[in-house]
Amino acid sequence: MTPSNSKAYALIVDDEADIRELIEITLARMSIDTKAVATLAQAKTAFENEPFDLCLTDMRLPDGEGIDLVAFIAERRPHCPVAVITAYGNAESAVASLKAGAFDFVSKPLDVAGLRALVGQALKLAGLDHDAPPHPSLDASPRLIGRTAEMLRLRETISKLSRSQAPVYVSGESGTGKELVARMIHAEGPRMGAAFVPVNCGAIPSELMESEFFGYVRGAFTGAMRDTPGLFARADGGTLFLDEVADLPLTMQVKLLRAIQERAIRPVGANVETAVDVRVICATHCDLTAEVARGRFREDLYYRLNVIEVHVPPLRERTADIPALTDRILEGLTRKLRLRQVPRLAPRALEALQHYSFPGNIRELENILERAVTLSDNAVIERRYLRLSSPLSEATAESSPAPAPAEAPDENGTGRPGPASSTPTPDTSADLESQLEALERERIQAALEACHYNKTQAAKHLGITFRALRYRLAKLGMN
Repeated sequence: MTPSNSKAYALIVDDEADIRELIEITLARMSIDTKAVATLAQAKTAFENEPFDLCLTDMRLPDGEGIDLVAFIAERRPHCPVAVITAYGNAESAVASLKAGAFDFVSKPLDVAGLRALVGQALKLAGLDHDAPPHPSLDASPRLIGRTAEMLRLRETISKLSRSQAPVYVSGESGTGKELVARMIHAEGPRMGAAFVPVNCGAIPSELMESEFFGYVRGAFTGAMRDTPGLFARADGGTLFLDEVADLPLTMQVKLLRAIQERAIRPVGANVETAVDVRVICATHCDLTAEVARGRFREDLYYRLNVIEVHVPPLRERTADIPALTDRILEGLTRKLRLRQVPRLAPRALEALQHYSFPGNIRELENILERAVTLSDNAVIERRYLRLSSPLSEATAESSPAPAPAEAPDENGTGRPGPASSTPTPDTSADLESQLEALERERIQAALEACHYNKTQAAKHLGITFRALRYRLAKLGMN
């Protein structure tokens, strides 16, 4: 068939005539012109001679593998989306095709509704869906700040991943911006017009996980007064971001694996499964391979989630980005706190930040700057207001012999006689409530820094529940 100027043009590759016919009929009803061939050689010849906008290919062909066609198209026309048709339950083939550069995969027997959804996503990716919302500009979409080589490579990787539907595993330390990376992958891809649903797996009680993820029907349990969609249903057509996925209990890992492989969920109390079209992006600060080795994370789920891994570098490896990050954070604090002018760091303060290790990464930088803005009376923030200390450095200082209090610098940097004793004078001017709040704030801050700003671990460190920590953070204004 010769394509019209206004229609998309798809190449269909399958050695089964009834499959080719089913796909042709489905795409024709979507106003897509098609060309169907039966072999790998015919597909390569057709692709070199005609301007296809997308391709659907079977994994096993009489003269080769569909994955070879994926690589062939990726080399010659990388912006043409290719979807692979795999045998039912063959997760290994599906993962291999995604790693080779396939846009997505569909399993036999073909589900027409699922096929239409997949093709719709491919049209958006190819820029041929005129009903799709415009692609977000850099100013409208989430942004990673920085021009170091590490950040340029990360942005390039995000651009490539946004054109795929493969599950992505975002690794990196706490506070590096893993959720921001996930949002950028979503915002720059064909699912940008649908929902991005983030969830902290460590914050959901284990007994509520199944109903939270898959929803429930009316009467499923006491208090279930109406049908309630879960996280998968809310992310249908979009992206589900599983943060701290290593915190999932093993029983939930089994159910999550099935939902991802079958692309279907069964709400609690329901008798039938419901198809869902969700791209899964997960993240954790843990080493998942080590968790698998310890038996705390399922190996099959690990390989299903870690189709493509993207690593977010810690802030200490890109200190040249700190000035730009600082400017952006201070601009945000100006709007949040309704300041008259944007605060700026004194040269010594900025130099101190660039020599700090940042165990809590960007999240810690935000916390440090907000505290400094609150403490400083001037638009120029001096170094002393940064209070760059951590439990580790404090422990080192305590174990070291105290220096003789001969001289102590004043605010102008000149020396003056030091105090005879280093024992702090109790603050009798503050009431008991204020002192208790200050102590509570100090203990929580120390726990957060010790746990690299992982709130779940900080709660365990403090010996309280996650909900109790969240309440105290809100009460003290530390969110």
